[in-house]
Amino acid sequence: MKPIVALVGRPNAGKSTLFNRLVGERMAIVDETPGTTRDRLFGEAEWNGRQFTVVDTGGIDPTHGGRTPLSTGSVDFIDDIRRQAQAAIQEADAVFFVNDGETGVTEPDREVASILRRMQRKQPDGSFLPPIFVVVNKCESRERRDQVAEFYELGLGDPYPISAIHGTNTGDLLDALVSAFPELPEEEEDNNIKIAIVGKPNAGKSSLLNKLVGEERVIVSPIAGTTRDAIDMQMEFEGLPITLIDTAGIRRRGKIEKGVEEYSVIRAFKAIERCEVALLMIDATTGITAQDAHIAGFIKDQWKSCVVLVNKWDAVEKDGTTMDAYTEKILNDLNFVSYVPILYISAKTGQRVDQVLPMALRVQEERLARLTTSTINEIIHTAQDAHPHPSHAGRQVKMFYGTQVRSDPPTFLIYVNEPSLFHFTYLRYLENQIRKEYSFLGTPIRIVTKGRRE
Repeated sequence: MKPIVALVGRPNAGKSTLFNRLVGERMAIVDETPGTTRDRLFGEAEWNGRQFTVVDTGGIDPTHGGRTPLSTGSVDFIDDIRRQAQAAIQEADAVFFVNDGETGVTEPDREVASILRRMQRKQPDGSFLPPIFVVVNKCESRERRDQVAEFYELGLGDPYPISAIHGTNTGDLLDALVSAFPELPEEEEDNNIKIAIVGKPNAGKSSLLNKLVGEERVIVSPIAGTTRDAIDMQMEFEGLPITLIDTAGIRRRGKIEKGVEEYSVIRAFKAIERCEVALLMIDATTGITAQDAHIAGFIKDQWKSCVVLVNKWDAVEKDGTTMDAYTEKILNDLNFVSYVPILYISAKTGQRVDQVLPMALRVQEERLARLTTSTINEIIHTAQDAHPHPSHAGRQVKMFYGTQVRSDPPTFLIYVNEPSLFHFTYLRYLENQIRKEYSFLGTPIRIVTKGRRE
């Protein structure tokens, strides 16, 4: 698992700017499909070969909800700060405590620092975990950088003066961060097929897990948000070892409450990251929503296979065209994952639940499929003859040779004369041609181009 770095601090200290600085390059190439919205509170970053997840926790606001500032002794706000800091400490492998270099140290900063210090766990060697880095943002000028010594009073070690908007000194901060990460452990071999059950709150995820394992293993409640942790369940199905992962409901960012719920959502996203197949549950009684599309987009971004489960189908009034109309709607709203299979189930009554694991295992099998090199070259050359890539400034893009370099997910390498001119719409065309030969049901396909002289 990648380490998690949480950004905490007051509003307008520059957390979101720093977040974009850390993950911006990676986010820019995640998805080139027009109209696919991404609204995240986390992102992936890399520095000196170490990958990690960055979490933007939202500002701790001393006037939130009309409460009086912290300096007046507002107990409510102190409780808010404590819950937010506790959640960050519990889930993060490192914390960036982002401060505003323009305002200097404030009373809310001191309160957060006090909570963070008390919650660090002392190790046998005298060190404390997780490491906390005092980040002093908006230090564009030498004068401000010279004034950061006042942040030593927070008692959390050396302050790091940076400018998130310009990137000044962020390299020194990241050098210190990755050096604090533990050594990468040797991964233990785990042959279980990992299947994560994900979706909005109250979509029926826990009810489905209980049906699949045949007993009440997790609490089921009509109250949204009952599940807080990502829960692993080991089982066998048709002789195959499976790990089922139940997750917290993933709300829209604006609807997520600070603290415990915020980090339960992070655990849900981590579950997607470590699974092979995600079961995306949609509530049939509310219909597909923008949040369902957001979760599907994250599954695709992580190159995970997916099965869409339309739950509570027993509660929908139906006629002879209801299922076809519902399917058309889903495929239209999730057109960027049009390869996913759709099952209409009822976790409550058990309707078609017996089809869920066989479909997930079929999708996993296709995720591992490989095409021969001769088949791939026949596909791309036939595609090129039928529809050549549009020329650019008089230069014609040509494909010479292709091969599948890996599975899980299926990844194809195509040698071309001008990789920089290769348009993503043509990659989509090639993907469609590959799927005509082999569907790779429920599984994203990655196509990479590489230059080669003619």
